[in-house]
Amino acid sequence: MKPIELREKDIERYLVNEVRKIGGTAYKFTSPGRRSVPDRMILLKGQPAIFVECKRPGGKLTQGQKREIEKLREKDFQVYVVDSKQKVNNFVWMIS
Repeated sequence: MKPIELREKDIERYLVNEVRKIGGTAYKFTSPGRRSVPDRMILLKGQPAIFVECKRPGGKLTQGQKREIEKLREKDFQVYVVDSKQKVNNFVWMIS
């Protein structure tokens, strides 16, 4: 039997649920007229916003995504890329 491959939306859904478990909110982040922004904006009480780009396992960032992530980091925002449930777990552990 072939193992089930996770898709980006599976990772994203898992992130949303895990952030909710620690009392946070994972807003879907879209910016009209601006492509390649991270998928989610994580909000936790008393902390600055954190941006997260979700990818399927082994997925690669596009050049546009790399550029947008760099722009956010230049403004001192934290931006993370997760492509597995383990990376989501590590991220949630770190922010909680």
